[in-house]
Formats: sequence, structure tokens, C-alpha cells
Amino acid sequence: METELSKFERITVKVGSNVITQKDGSLNVSRILRIVEDISVLSKQGKKVILVTSGAVAAGRSEVVPSKRTNIVGAKQIWASIGQVKLMANYQFLFGKYGMQVGQLLATKESFMDRRHYLNMKNCITAMLDSNVLPILNENDSISIDELMFTDNDELSGLISAMMDCHTLFLLTNVDGIYNSEPNSPGAELIREVYPDSHNVSGGISAIKSGFGRGGMLSKYSTARKISNLGIDVYIANGNRDSIITDIIRGRDVPFTHFHASVNKKSGVKKWLNHSDTFAKGAVFINNGAKAAILSEKASLLFIGITGVEGYFQSGDIVRVLDEEGKYIGLGQTKFDSEKTTKLIGQKHSKPFIHCDFLVISQEIKGNVTV
Repeated sequence: METELSKFERITVKVGSNVITQKDGSLNVSRILRIVEDISVLSKQGKKVILVTSGAVAAGRSEVVPSKRTNIVGAKQIWASIGQVKLMANYQFLFGKYGMQVGQLLATKESFMDRRHYLNMKNCITAMLDSNVLPILNENDSISIDELMFTDNDELSGLISAMMDCHTLFLLTNVDGIYNSEPNSPGAELIREVYPDSHNVSGGISAIKSGFGRGGMLSKYSTARKISNLGIDVYIANGNRDSIITDIIRGRDVPFTHFHASVNKKSGVKKWLNHSDTFAKGAVFINNGAKAAILSEKASLLFIGITGVEGYFQSGDIVRVLDEEGKYIGLGQTKFDSEKTTKLIGQKHSKPFIHCDFLVISQEIKGNVTV
């Protein structure tokens, strides 16, 4: 099997909790070492690697029993704060054996909330890579609150891959990839290839979350679909297999599920917007004419097509775009506040409400909208 090596020049590797922790919750240092070895090989080949790792809460759980007065949220915060130190100490020591310097970044969803913070994080990671420092990221579980938590580190790895214009994302889990039914059920087959125009294959994926991880295979499927649509190849593979990343890159016959990248790559701004629905401050309703125009993603949203405004937003905020029935169409960054927008509804104006360069359309409705 031949592989295009150029698509592996800058990669993100996400390691799940169930890969690097043992049944009792303690860190599986021997497994971490195998992953470190794999990444060190890539680094020596000149590839730029970003590591997103889970495992802090699981590692901390094995170290301390919180006070009986501590609720479950507080307990997780304690475990995360203790476990993150332990996790990074192991990574620093093991990567150091291969002459690699590492740096830690802890992220929350707020880190991606506005373009300025987003670019600040991107500049930091870029500087680390340019200085041959391996960035190791995790969610800051010690201070994250439920409504601003990532779904899991699959989501974080997708955000980082898009932000850093990575060529490939590896999601390492404790199974070989996505199956057409429960992996252990009779007749279950591994789905090897998923293309941008492939039909939804999530029907047979179990929603059960196993072990210490917060996510599951449905989360990985969702992340892989979204990220591949941005022009990034995604591989879901078994992190318990030695040298799995380098084996895939070398084109060896190992099991995995490959989500092929869309040929229509997104700009940096649109990659940011594709993950920004959580941060929308309001919404506008548009008529069918405007709806038809913006589906091409080449037309801007004009005031003449707006029929209603919902919520309060300021210039520069992200807003949802809804059709006349209230169905979600897309997302964009506006240069107008809600007060002025309300005054300009249905009118001609010299500037668009959302320029097409700052507008993204939902993948679910493309090609399926009747107007």
C-alpha cells in the first residue's frame, strides 16, 4: 500500500485515557513509552508533531481519595490537578530519553472563543514547533465548567488540528477503528475507508463509553467527519499496537479507519468558525432567496435577505444563520451589532451583514436544501 508522505509533514496525535491507563486507573508507563518511541521516530524524520493526551483525571484518581465533603466536580478537579503533574512528569522523562524537549499547554473552550485568543494559542504552538519543542495539550479539567467543557479530547484534538493547519490527525483508542456493528459481535467488520461523500456509517457505532475516557467511538466518528471535511486526513487506530503511527505512515498492512480529507480545503478563518457554534451570541433569520445564495459559500449575507434578529450581539461576534422555519443553516462573524441589524432588516446596504469569507454553511444541509 503506497502512502503520500507529504500529508504527514505536520500531524496531531491524540491519545485516549483507555490507551495509557491500566484497569486500576494508574498510568501505563510502558504503553506511554511505546507511543513516545513512535513520536520520536517521526520527530527525527523532521515531521512536526503535536500531542493531545488524556489521562490526567484517571492518573489522579489512583493517587488520592478526596474528603467526604467533596462533591464529584471537586473530586475531578483534584484528580485532574494531581494527575496532570504526574502525566507530564512521565512524558517529560520519557521524551527526554530520546533527546526531545516538551512543553505543556492546558486549554479550555474559552481559549477558542474569539479570534484573538485563538491566534494567540496558534502563535504559541507555532513558536514551540519552530524551536523543536513538542507541544503536549490537554483540557484544563481543574478549572473547566460543564457548559464550557470540550465534549472530550477528541474535540480538542480536532480544534488543534484545524488551527495548526495539520495534514493528518491520528485518534488513538483501544480498538482498531470503526466497525459496522459492535466490534466483538459475530460478523463485525472494520470500516477501512470513509470518503467525504460516503453515506453515514455511524448507525452501527456503539454509544457506550468504556473505561476512564469521557468520549467514545461516536465522538471519534463525529470529530473525524468534521475534521476531514476541512481538508485534513484522519486515522482512527489502536494505540495499544506498537508503532501504529509509523506503520500507517509507511503504508504497512495494519488495521485502521481512514477518513479521507476533502479536496476543498478551508481557510484559517473558516476552520475557526467551523468549531465556534458554542460561542454564538445570537441569530438572524433569512428568506429563501438569501438561503439559496449563501449555499455556494461564495455569496455574502446581505441585509436585504434578513427577516428577523434574535438575541443580543456586538460587532465582531459570531451569530447563527437560520432559515424562515428556524432551521440551522450556518454560522458567521458579523461587523454589525444587533441594534443596527434590526434597523437595517430587509434594506439595501453598502456592506454585507456577514462577508462570505467569514461565513460557513452546515455540512448537513449542503445539497439537501429546497428553496
